[in-house]
Amino acid sequence: VQLVESGGGLVQPGGSLRLSCAASGGSFSTYNMGWFRQSSGEEREFVAAISWRGGNTYYRDSVKGRFTISRDNGKNTVYLQTNRLKPEDTAVYYCAAGSIFTTDVYQYTYWGQGTQVTVSS
Repeated sequence: VQLVESGGGLVQPGGSLRLSCAASGGSFSTYNMGWFRQSSGEEREFVAAISWRGGNTYYRDSVKGRFTISRDNGKNTVYLQTNRLKPEDTAVYYCAAGSIFTTDVYQYTYWGQGTQVTVSS
């Protein structure tokens, strides 16, 4: 499975971005999907996950109520809507696919190349 993220950019605090992750080369609808992020000098951290049918979602506490993960299996795409962005949300955002619905970065098999999100005034 190949994953390609898009939608990152520079945004002011309080702004919004919609990240997309397009999948190809595999059975997208059978994979659980996750979004992770990594800031300079930090470890990659879990942001959100969605089950293969989309019926279950999970978020890290710091993004609850601000971020929403969703998927369109007909378009082989998973999304991360990010609202009320804060400077501490600045990071490279990665999508990942795996067979387990989990927050554990090591349980995901396929990864995209990442998209940069910078929140700054």
